[in-house]
Amino acid sequence: MRVPLQNPDFSPFLQKVADSKPDAIFAFAPSGVGAQFMKQFVERGLDKSGIRLLADGGITDDDILDGMGDPALVAITGFHYSAAHDSPANSAFVEAFQKANNGMRPNFMAVGGYDGMHAIYAALEKTGGEGSGDAMIEAMKGLSWESPRGPVSIDPETRDIVQNVYLRRVERRDGQLWNVEFETFEAVKDPAKAAP
Repeated sequence: MRVPLQNPDFSPFLQKVADSKPDAIFAFAPSGVGAQFMKQFVERGLDKSGIRLLADGGITDDDILDGMGDPALVAITGFHYSAAHDSPANSAFVEAFQKANNGMRPNFMAVGGYDGMHAIYAALEKTGGEGSGDAMIEAMKGLSWESPRGPVSIDPETRDIVQNVYLRRVERRDGQLWNVEFETFEAVKDPAKAAP
């Protein structure tokens, strides 16, 4: 069902879900409206109905997740980053980000910016400082590094990022809500471009 995102009132759509009683729903909504969606999911009683909530990671965006409260505990999401990702690189990134941003938790946009800066810096090192578009594109092909999100690389053929995708559930840890990874799909390429 398409939902108008200018006025994110999900209640009539969630009522249709409640009435049709599927095994699960998959929700995709841009970051920022997830709190409203989660609240209305619980208000309709869907969290206790047996209908599983599966979603893209934007619905439980890390920087607003803790403010969603208990309604978020029903979500299982698939995404390429979680502030709870268990690695030394991510621990250092989260600590530095929070220190620089008044305790705010980094989200997927923050790690995307971090990785973008890393790729530019690495390409400039490879080109010896030659910053023309063609030189930079060529230098980025095949780059790989350990990101706060896990191992990433730039596919030399498509120039797309190759990264892990994690299945996550929202859990309360030390009084805060976190997207906790429980399964990893390694080195995922854009499926449309990876198809033979």
